[in-house]
Amino acid sequence: MNLSSLRFLRILGNVEGVSYLLLLGLAMPLKYIWGYPMAVKIVGMTHGVLFLAYCLYLIPCMQAHRWSLRFSFFLFLATLIPLGTFVTDRKIRALENLAS
Repeated sequence: MNLSSLRFLRILGNVEGVSYLLLLGLAMPLKYIWGYPMAVKIVGMTHGVLFLAYCLYLIPCMQAHRWSLRFSFFLFLATLIPLGTFVTDRKIRALENLAS
């Protein structure tokens, strides 16, 4: 894995973060306010797939770049918090700039 793996992790994290915000800010109000449950099914499934992809891709990145377990756990926890992946994007970008 190289710098492109960090770039892909950043992109995947940002897309996952946007899907989380869409789930919370759009799909859930559509379901609970306007009675349209299909929005949560579609956006929720998409977010779930992106979340799993991010978590699974984090493992080889952790090993290839020799990240500590603490830092990797921080990256994982950030996916559980709205806007968290946007914070980690800055940290991964800094690592990407150091490596180049």
